[in-house]
Amino acid sequence: MSQRNTPDALAPLVPAMTAWRRDIHAHPELGFEETRTAALVAAELRAAGIAVTEGIAGTGVVGTITGRPGNRSIGLRADMDALAMQEVTGADYASTVPGKMHACGHDGHTAMLLGAAKHLAANRDGFSGTVHLIFQPAEESLGGAMRMIEEGLFDRFPVDAVYGLHNLPGLPLGTIAVPKGPVLASSDTWEVVFTGRGSHGAKPHQGTDATLAAAQFITALHTIVSRDLDPLRTAVASVGHMAAGSARAPNVIPSEVHLAGTARALAAPERDLLERRIGEIAQGCAAMLNVACAYRYIRRLPPTVNHAAQAAIAHRAAVLGLGAENARDDHPPITAGEDFAEMLLARPGVYAWLGTGDPPHPDGQHHNPHFDFVDAALAHGAAWWCSVVEAELGQEAV
Repeated sequence: MSQRNTPDALAPLVPAMTAWRRDIHAHPELGFEETRTAALVAAELRAAGIAVTEGIAGTGVVGTITGRPGNRSIGLRADMDALAMQEVTGADYASTVPGKMHACGHDGHTAMLLGAAKHLAANRDGFSGTVHLIFQPAEESLGGAMRMIEEGLFDRFPVDAVYGLHNLPGLPLGTIAVPKGPVLASSDTWEVVFTGRGSHGAKPHQGTDATLAAAQFITALHTIVSRDLDPLRTAVASVGHMAAGSARAPNVIPSEVHLAGTARALAAPERDLLERRIGEIAQGCAAMLNVACAYRYIRRLPPTVNHAAQAAIAHRAAVLGLGAENARDDHPPITAGEDFAEMLLARPGVYAWLGTGDPPHPDGQHHNPHFDFVDAALAHGAAWWCSVVEAELGQEAV
């Protein structure tokens, strides 16, 4: 176990990381609005003597640290945005902005990468080559990763590999889990509109009932996973929105029913199956009940899939920095989505989990108003990032 990049070695930075994390938590900013957060990040990087580039994807920041002479470079990525939710934690540092909160731990991710940056900048003799610190805006469904890539992220800051880290409540505190292969699912949206002829609720024979088609569709939708999909594969199709008629006119059968939902898969064949079968089922239900159907499938995020070589390096980094007892390579995939997937399509790399133990509140999971990042994990996450640099660049020839 390396002594240079352990949680104990990062301990002197814990007060600063905690202060940054809580300050960001108290001042949450939504995607592409992270001006205050980005300014804090840029100022702290410059204070450590790190070269800073601002304004990528609007509010994105990249810090660059050069170690001993070397030809290789890697990227370390943290996300900065908050969610449009009302916080109820009651913490002293709770959100001061109504309707906005850090309910996914991006405040912790940003603070950990800042801590790692300070440590790496003070120990440049520990690696050869270049480390690019990527502070990304708008991870939460707004495409910040893709926008950074489109604006030349990896052209301006070339990397041989890129690494991301996300907190995970329920995983033992300080554990780093590096899944092999799929980590997270694709995240797509589908929309269906059934259009019939509205009628009086007492005279349904005078119209064609779009609500009945919608009801049949909702029931049939769930046969995709139970009957079309290999039982050993994974996919999800869920209805998240339904709108029809008026609560003030319950005696009217509406002419239109709007439905929308999400579709998730861990691999391309299952993703293709979902897109095809949702449309076929919608059209079939419409034809059966003599109504029209409009269908749209919107591909948003691809699956997040770790690259084998970098997964081995990331696991070795966890052993180096946190000890073998805190390193796992067997964590199962999760059907949430993450736009770091776009970076893994552009460059080899890894998305890892940082265990934060049991949440402070029983309901304090991601995207819950009770969520709060566990500060006790800050040193562990920062140490892993530094250990990744050691594992990737520590052996580079001078």
